[in-house]
Amino acid sequence: MSFITSLSVFSLYFLLLLLSLFLNPVISDPRGETVAQMCNNRTMTPQQRSIVVTNFLAAMDAVSPLVEAKGYGQVVNGTGNLTVYAYGECMKDLDKKDCNLCFAQIKAKVPRCLPYQQITRGGRVFSDGCYIRYDEYNFFNETSSSLDLTNCSEKEITGVNRTLFQDNAAELVKFMSVETVRNGGFYAGFVDRRNVTVHGLAQCWEPLSRSGCVDCLSKASEQIGSCLSNGEGRALNAGCYMRFSTQKFYNNSGNSTSDENGGHNYLVVILAVTCSVVAFLLFVSAIGFLYRKKRAKKQKDNKQIGSLFMLANKSNLSFSYENLEKATDYFSDKNKLGQGGSGSVFKGVLSNGKTVAVKRLFFNTKQWVDHFFNEVNLISQIDHKNLVKLLGCSITGPESLLVYEYIANQSLLDHLFVRNGVPPLDWEKRFKILLGTAEGMAYLHEESNLRIIHRDIKLSNILLELDFTPRIADFGLARLFPGDKTHISTAIAGTRGYMAPEYVVRGKLTEKADVYSFGVLMVEVITRRRNNAFSPDASSIIQTVWSLYGTSNLVQVVDPVLGDNFNKMEASRLLEIGLLCVQAAFEQRPAIFFTKKNMEIPTPTQPPFLNPGNVVEVRKMMSPTMDSPMEDQSQSSGWRSDNISESFFEPR
Repeated sequence: MSFITSLSVFSLYFLLLLLSLFLNPVISDPRGETVAQMCNNRTMTPQQRSIVVTNFLAAMDAVSPLVEAKGYGQVVNGTGNLTVYAYGECMKDLDKKDCNLCFAQIKAKVPRCLPYQQITRGGRVFSDGCYIRYDEYNFFNETSSSLDLTNCSEKEITGVNRTLFQDNAAELVKFMSVETVRNGGFYAGFVDRRNVTVHGLAQCWEPLSRSGCVDCLSKASEQIGSCLSNGEGRALNAGCYMRFSTQKFYNNSGNSTSDENGGHNYLVVILAVTCSVVAFLLFVSAIGFLYRKKRAKKQKDNKQIGSLFMLANKSNLSFSYENLEKATDYFSDKNKLGQGGSGSVFKGVLSNGKTVAVKRLFFNTKQWVDHFFNEVNLISQIDHKNLVKLLGCSITGPESLLVYEYIANQSLLDHLFVRNGVPPLDWEKRFKILLGTAEGMAYLHEESNLRIIHRDIKLSNILLELDFTPRIADFGLARLFPGDKTHISTAIAGTRGYMAPEYVVRGKLTEKADVYSFGVLMVEVITRRRNNAFSPDASSIIQTVWSLYGTSNLVQVVDPVLGDNFNKMEASRLLEIGLLCVQAAFEQRPAIFFTKKNMEIPTPTQPPFLNPGNVVEVRKMMSPTMDSPMEDQSQSSGWRSDNISESFFEPR
C-alpha cells in the first residue's frame, strides 16, 4: 500500500472516529402505534348510516394522497347534514416515507368508529407520528373540544433527581408553548440541566391560525402539567399535540434550552474545520458510495415490486385494497385468525361470497419487500394439495396484503394445545397429518420445478382442512435454493426449538434444516408435548424420547389421551424416524420420499437436545464437515428394519 493510500485511509478513519463521537445516529421510526382513539356518538337512521359510510370512504380515499404529497390534508365530502369532514397530518420531523407508513397505520384504525357496530358520526386517532380525524361538522379551525385528552405515563421517574426532572419538564413545556408558535407551528427539542435531560415535541395542525395555535398550546401546557411527576406525558387536543419524555423520540436534531453544554457545538465546529482536505474528499466519496449503494438497493426493491406488478397482472392475482378492507370489516379484531413473524391474518368474505384469509404485513418489518416477494413469487409458481394456495395480493394500497384460500379447521397447534372442547386427534388423523406434511415438504424440496426451503416448519404453520388434510402455510421466510449449490449462508430466521444446529450455529442452510424442524414436529404430534423445555430443571421431549430409545417402552411417550387406540409398531417407528430427523449432523438426517415401503432406516445417534445457548456442546455433536461445502454423506451401515405399511423416508 502506498504512502498516499495509507494517509487517505488513516484520514478517513480519523474523520469517521471524530464524527462518531459527536453525531447521534437517527433510526427511522414512523411512530404509528396508536396512542388514543375517540369516537363521537350520534343518533342516525339506517339510511343515514349508509350515506355517511359512503361519504366517509370517499373522504378517506381523498385525504391520503394529500398527506402523502404535503404532510397534511383536509377533505369535505357530501352535502347537507350528512357531510363528512376529514383531516390528517404527520409530525413535521418525519420524512415522507415514515409519514406515509404512519398515516396508513392509523387510517386503518379509523373505521372502528364507523356506524357498523355502534352509532357514531365522528372519530379521531392519535399516534406519536401522525393524526387523523373525521366528523359531521367543519372542525378544521377548532382549537379544543370535549374529547381532548391528557395521557400521562404510568412509569415512575428513576435514575435521576425527581425534583430536577419536574423542573426541567416544566421549563420545556413552557418553552415549547412559545417556540412552537414562533417556528410556524412546530418545535422539537430538549432541556438538559445538571445531566437531567427532558425531550419534547409540540405541533399545531396546519389549518389553525396563529392565535388558535397560541390558545391550543396554552391549554395543552395546562393539561400536560399534571404529568410532570411521570416520566412522560401527552396532550391530545383538537388543534394541537404536545409530548415530553425522558427518551428522545423525534427524528430531527432538536433544539436545546440548556446553558451548560454550549461549548459542545463549538468544539464540533473547530474539530471539523481542522480536518484535512484529503479526509474531507474521502468523506464525500464515502457519502457518494453509500448513496449509490442505497440507490442500488432501492432500484432492486423497485425491480422486485415491478416484477410483482407484472406477475400479478399476468396471472390475475391483483386484488383491490379497498375491497379487501371491506371483506375483513376493516381488519376487525373479531376477524383476526392469528399473528406470525411477518404479519397478521384476517378472515374475509369477498363480494362474491367467497371466504378468504388476508395476510397483512407488519409496517415495522424492514424486510417486507423480501417477505412479500417470497410469498407472491414462490407460492404463485407452486401447486400441491398439501400447500396453502395463494389467491392474490394487493400492492397498490397503503400496505401490502396477501390473499390465501381459507382453511376452516385452523392449525395443528390449535387442535393439540390451544382449542378447548374439541375431540382430541385420533391416531389415524395424526398419521394422515404427518404423512401429508411430509408430502408437501418433499414437493418443495425435490418434486417442484423450484427448490424451496421453508425455514419455519412448525405446528402453527400446518393448517388443517375439515377432513384433516394438512396444508403448509406461511412462506415469508422461504428461500429459493440455487440448483448448483450444496448450501447457502443466510441470516438466522425461524422459531426457537425448531431450528437445526448447523443453521443456528453457522447460518448454513440446506433442505435438511426443514427435515430437522419436521422431526421436532413429528415428536410433538405423537406425544402432544411441546419442545420448549430448555430450563436446567426440565428436559425436552426430544431428550425424553432419546432416553427411551432402544427399549421396548418407547411408546410410553405417546399421548396418553389415545389410550391403547393406536398402532404401537407404527408409533415406535415414527418416533425413531423423528429422532433420525433431529440428528446433530445434517448428513445423518433422511430426505423425504414416498416411493418405497418397508424401508430400512439407519440407527439414530444422540440428538442435540442440550441447551441451545451452549454452542460449544452443540458444535461437538455436529459433523466436522460442516466447515466445508456440504456434501451428502449418508452411511450404509447400521440399518434397521421394521415392518410397517408405509414409510415416510428414504435415506439419501
